Amino acid sequence: MRGLDTNVLVRYLVADEPAQTASAIKIVEDARRTGELLFISIAVLCELVWVLSRSYGQAKAQIAGTIDLMLATIQFQIENDALVRRGLDAYRNGRADFADYLIGEICREAGCGDCVTFDRALMGAEGFTVLR
Repeated sequence: MRGLDTNVLVRYLVADEPAQTASAIKIVEDARRTGELLFISIAVLCELVWVLSRSYGQAKAQIAGTIDLMLATIQFQIENDALVRRGLDAYRNGRADFADYLIGEICREAGCGDCVTFDRALMGAEGFTVLR
């Protein structure tokens, strides 16, 4: 198994820099050919969502669709994929960022009664207490 950094995933998904894109595609295609897994951490997913949103202007639906495809790709081993799936569902239907919902899922998995935040976009979201 090999781990992927955010910048490799961005090149693979966005294909905006020819030389780096070719290298990223080769890594994924080689993994597909050999059956090797490519590990994607939660931190990388959070960075990826931020980059796709802020740097590339992708909409939430497009980003969620990308993560759905990644979750369905056999070569990608997603860290805590059940938490990612739950966080993604909340992100898709909520007002806050993907990382926020994923943090909430991580807190819930750790046994926390709630996740305390100042982020008003999480007002009313299950598992969060928003401080004023």
